[in-house]
Amino acid sequence: MSESNAEAVASAVASATEAATEAAAGGWRRATGIAGVAIGVVAAGAAAGVAIERLTVGRGMRQKARLALDSAGPYGGLRGTPGRAYADDGTELYYEVDDVDPEAESVLTRRRRRLFGRKAPAPVTVVFSHGYCLNQDSWHFQRAALRGVVRTVYWDQRSHGRSGRGVAQTREDRPVTIDELGRDLKAVIDAAVPEGPIVLAGHSMGGMTVMALADAYPELVRERVVAVALVGTSSGRLGEVNFGLPVAGVNAVRRVLPGVLKALGQRADLVEKGRRATADLFAGIIKRYSFASRDVDPAVARFAERMIESTPIDVVAEYYPAFNDHDKTEALAHFAGLPVLVLAGVRDLVTPSEHSEAIADLLPDAELVLVPDAGHLVMLEHPELVTDRLADLLARAGAVPAAATVDGYGSTSSTAGPG
Repeated sequence: MSESNAEAVASAVASATEAATEAAAGGWRRATGIAGVAIGVVAAGAAAGVAIERLTVGRGMRQKARLALDSAGPYGGLRGTPGRAYADDGTELYYEVDDVDPEAESVLTRRRRRLFGRKAPAPVTVVFSHGYCLNQDSWHFQRAALRGVVRTVYWDQRSHGRSGRGVAQTREDRPVTIDELGRDLKAVIDAAVPEGPIVLAGHSMGGMTVMALADAYPELVRERVVAVALVGTSSGRLGEVNFGLPVAGVNAVRRVLPGVLKALGQRADLVEKGRRATADLFAGIIKRYSFASRDVDPAVARFAERMIESTPIDVVAEYYPAFNDHDKTEALAHFAGLPVLVLAGVRDLVTPSEHSEAIADLLPDAELVLVPDAGHLVMLEHPELVTDRLADLLARAGAVPAAATVDGYGSTSSTAGPG
């Protein structure tokens, strides 16, 4: 979560077309039919780049390949010590903690004593927030690299991953807001990191969540946050993003998409069948909007696809309005004076790198890293680069000694660490 997110557009594209043709006759069909056609036109443009690939490989073979990748892919299997926090509306928020390895801890303690005097302060904890239609496993490579070196917390945003469905959304039929996500992050911090310094890391919607936390709890940032990493995110003006598509088509979609998503969310069972039936098109669109380089590991691409397709259409609908409303530009001032990493893919079609440049302009001491051959899921596409810059940020913040920076981007073994 980027975000009138391309993942949302991808879901809407596949779902709206199917639902518009299969829904029961009546008002719902008439209300969404025209919208489905408009989205379908844009979908055709988005899918054009993958059409030849789809024609050259049989559908049965692609299905077998997906099954093989699902069984063999090592990504997303890292697990830590589980915990649960509760949002102000009662939503259960799932998180996992990876603690410091005892041998690494002895080295870190000696460094902390050199930096801070005889009494070592509490260890630094890095809290990772994921993006829209993803989950905590989207940080797989960074997690593999940092395990045992620094204490880390990974959590699933409401209605994503292993967290519970948003209570306010299911009981009150209320859309999600970015401010709400900021309060959710505070609940996770209170439960998982009640004391000690914190590094906040957020990708896409996760970066927006970090900004919302700062906006609502500036004293927390002032007293406890020692560094911030904002990856492929935006502080506002997401309504201007065109996703690499013709302006006319995007404007048409923007006018109808909120109503279409709401209607589709009310027919979730039908829509999910449509998504399964259009899995090939859906996969192509996800790849286009997630990655920019041609040589992405197929298992990584399938890993991303699996995370995104696991997000129910009603959750997609609940989140969509939040992105056009998002504006946390003023909240960035709370990060002034801290070590900040702002990183983005130059070819990101979801949250264009210009949005990261705008953030860096407001934080002139921040390190701005623009990755030329990278799309929206830069931490999966170029994990070694993202991990390297993140490790450097942690060293600058005193979270780890420079000598403890990671080797490469860590093991991809699904058996590493606690089960």
